[in-house]
Amino acid sequence: MPKKLNNNYKKFKGFTISATAILGIVCCALSMPPVKKAGNIIPLAGQWRFQIDSTDKGIGDKWYLKQLGDTIHLPGSMAENWKGNNITLKTKWTGSIYDSSWYYNPRMAKYRQPGNLKIPFWLTPHKHYTGAAWYQKDVVIPADWKSKRVVLFLERPHTETKLWVDGEEIGMQNSLVAPHEFDLTGKISPGKHTLSICIDNRIKAINVGPDSHSITDHTQGNWNGIVGKIELHAGATTWLDDVQIYPDLKDKMAHVKFTVKNDGPEVNGKITVIAKLSNTKLQGSVPSAVKPCKIANGVTEIMVDLPMGDKMQTWNEFNPALYQLTAKLVIGNAPADTKQLTFGMHEFKAEGRNFTINGNPVFLRGTVNNCEFPLTGYAPMIEKEWDRIFAICKAYGLNHMRFHSWCPPEAAFDAADKAGIYLYVEGPSWANHGSGLGLGRPIDQYIYDETNRISKVYGNHPSFCMLGYGNEPAGKQVEYLTKFVDYWKAKDSRRIYTGGAVGGSWPIIPNNEFMVRADARGLNWNQRPESNSDHSAKIAKFNVPYVAHEVGQYCAFPDFKEIKKYTGIYRAKNFELFQEDLKDHGMADEAEKFLYATGKLQVLCYKHDMEKMMRTPGYSGFQLLSLNDYPGQGTALVGVLNAFWDNKGYVTPQQFSRFCNSTVPLILTEKFVYTNNETLKANVELFNYTRPMNAALTWKLTNDQHQIIAQGTFDRKSYNLNNCQQAGEVSVALSNITRPTKLNLDVAVPNTTFSNNWDFWVYPEKIAKVNTDVYYTTELDDKARQVLANGGKVFLNGAGKVVKGKEIIQNFTPVFWNTSWFKMRPPHTLGFVCDPKHPIFNDFPNSGYSEMNWWDILKKAQVMHLEEFPKSFRALVQPIDTWFMNRPLAFILEAKVGKGSIIVSSADLSPDIDSDRPAARQLYYSIMKYMASPQFKPSVEIPINTIENLFSKPSKEVFISYTNGAPDELKPKAKTK
Repeated sequence: MPKKLNNNYKKFKGFTISATAILGIVCCALSMPPVKKAGNIIPLAGQWRFQIDSTDKGIGDKWYLKQLGDTIHLPGSMAENWKGNNITLKTKWTGSIYDSSWYYNPRMAKYRQPGNLKIPFWLTPHKHYTGAAWYQKDVVIPADWKSKRVVLFLERPHTETKLWVDGEEIGMQNSLVAPHEFDLTGKISPGKHTLSICIDNRIKAINVGPDSHSITDHTQGNWNGIVGKIELHAGATTWLDDVQIYPDLKDKMAHVKFTVKNDGPEVNGKITVIAKLSNTKLQGSVPSAVKPCKIANGVTEIMVDLPMGDKMQTWNEFNPALYQLTAKLVIGNAPADTKQLTFGMHEFKAEGRNFTINGNPVFLRGTVNNCEFPLTGYAPMIEKEWDRIFAICKAYGLNHMRFHSWCPPEAAFDAADKAGIYLYVEGPSWANHGSGLGLGRPIDQYIYDETNRISKVYGNHPSFCMLGYGNEPAGKQVEYLTKFVDYWKAKDSRRIYTGGAVGGSWPIIPNNEFMVRADARGLNWNQRPESNSDHSAKIAKFNVPYVAHEVGQYCAFPDFKEIKKYTGIYRAKNFELFQEDLKDHGMADEAEKFLYATGKLQVLCYKHDMEKMMRTPGYSGFQLLSLNDYPGQGTALVGVLNAFWDNKGYVTPQQFSRFCNSTVPLILTEKFVYTNNETLKANVELFNYTRPMNAALTWKLTNDQHQIIAQGTFDRKSYNLNNCQQAGEVSVALSNITRPTKLNLDVAVPNTTFSNNWDFWVYPEKIAKVNTDVYYTTELDDKARQVLANGGKVFLNGAGKVVKGKEIIQNFTPVFWNTSWFKMRPPHTLGFVCDPKHPIFNDFPNSGYSEMNWWDILKKAQVMHLEEFPKSFRALVQPIDTWFMNRPLAFILEAKVGKGSIIVSSADLSPDIDSDRPAARQLYYSIMKYMASPQFKPSVEIPINTIENLFSKPSKEVFISYTNGAPDELKPKAKTK
């Protein structure tokens, strides 16, 4: 090729042709594909050659010198391309299996058969592979790149990459958080070359922990491949390697720090910086700043101050104003090296026990992102999908997201910047379950390397407000993380730092700038529900902002309609197993009712949990675990949204955001169930982190017919940015309510969308005695048998005497996380379902699921295991079992026994109920009226011995662990005794 060939137009045999066209002709002649580039970028997406290296022969056999025999499409993963191994019982997963009983449980045997393999731990991919795999592509370097710096850019490989150009090894990179960039300057010349990349996704010397969401099969999966942008970049040999922007609100200045690298002799140049608003209705540019500079060989750091002007816009959740900065490095007549990036003028700080944004208090209302993306198995690499996720978060009242032991790609930061979401990003590690910090292992340095990469690549994003090592570590964590926090506090003041997010039993890192802990969260519903208590005592020892770690974890029943959504690399075999098991237990027709009833209880728990945190003085925020479901760790259905961020149908964003928002009316009241000789009292407060406001809050109390019982307006007051701001007191005498009634108290901030509401129940203080021939008994004694034999009626109060089902623990709150991950730790139920239109409830109005009026009935009450009843039998009040067992349960049931009829209750319902249990007393009255009426005619006949067995014989079907279930075991050895 002629040495003087350039991109100027040349005369070539009578017609005009450019150098690029000539290069294309030459490439064709050499059987090379034409160069497809956009400026200084050659995209490499498309078909690559491919080969699996399961025996690690590739390097020794020099696969980089041969043509690989298979093909694959990139960007993508092996699983997306149907590459890898089939799923078997011997699949070596990446992740701890706490409950391994599935491998040995006879009831699960049919789900362990080839062709019907259904595992309950997590979603099942089409293919699975851990090990080395090779990716290969021919590229053509254009002639005009001869004197340029050339870089191979891999936006997100997983995990370790080794690169060869033709036969020369370029190097290795291993990052789970940032692009892998290989400098090919001097290694690649104009013409055709072969890139060979070996990617290895095994846990090797660097062990971040097998349950880390950056790698685990619990969440995104331990995939092998490259996603995002795959490109060759060309640029100047003196270049802007790094640009970091440090907002200074006080002086209305952006301090721009440049790291310039130079592969040649010392040169003189200048840096020009300009900025303009990019996403607001206001238009405006910042006057440019120019700085001459002398650039030595190697690395030079240069600081440029950019005045932002008197009309400077600041960034926060309500006004996420962004600036686009353009920086140019010009050296002589050479083309400028240019970088464009987005930043926001903001300061996110910890001041005392409060977070502030630009000097104003902020309360974090967040969710944990666990990297669950069932269609691809990896995080979205385009901004559009993150726009959708953050829009959903905003609709549900959230302003914050924590990334649990993983770091999202650039697209997530871009979307969060525009949405106004405060991000807490973690290194890619849950250093536990086989890993640990401060033990002299490679992970110790890797955490520093990875968090430095995070800061360099994503540090200018205003949404990036908080950084931590990762999740719940083991090892010498206090010593290690104390140094880690000190390192980052000294290095970069743009965000605040914590050692990591931890449970309440983890040691305290003393120099944390904020705490993410589980000491102060949850509901104490072993006692009567109220809204007076808070977490003040539990957070008193902390003098920095306190954020509740992994709040909630209240489960709902699986939504089997979700199964059809799994059209990507994963299948919901766990859901299929649960659905089939429910069918085997005769309750397939109840799945939708179970979902709705458990979802309503879940929402009730979240509401009261979040309100308790919001009414705690000095509290700073919470992170739900999570707004959407977690498909791993045994399948944790803790979200009001599914794993796709879709609504499950039992709470709308509008309903949820009434109690989760930047401004929320709150009440303090001692109880939610009253008798009509009492006065309903509630102190009203305003939680307000929207803007200072002057308002006269309004309230109204309505009955179940939507009639107004009482209403009022509080005095107009000024409300600052804070919580616990008193508005006034609601006090309503209930003497005019003569029947069992559900009331609703609504408190609103006029002329805004902010309002909140609570349900109350009122029961008559005096209840007339029901004249009935029902025989009340606490055991199935001889008289009860005689009454039934003679065609009479029996009410059996079996409270405290249930044997068949006594191992099944029911609380008012539902299953926590799931019963698999915690090896059947109680509670085991998810609330209950009943038919509120059944005549047994004529005098006990209810919604058919758990509400506050059921608390004194359900608390610590046993459930009955109906394993010997017909599968079609349905209890009047039916507790919903954990989906890992799906046992038919009862709380109250009716049956025909011989000539007689019986109602059996495992709740303590009797003629002598204390006055402090008005709901239980009213339910017993309603049952007696029903039994005295002609409507009491049970149709299903049950042998008396079957009922007797409920109180004399243990359950046949019980949970058996089969293994000791140590966290680090893939398949623990089965117990032999």
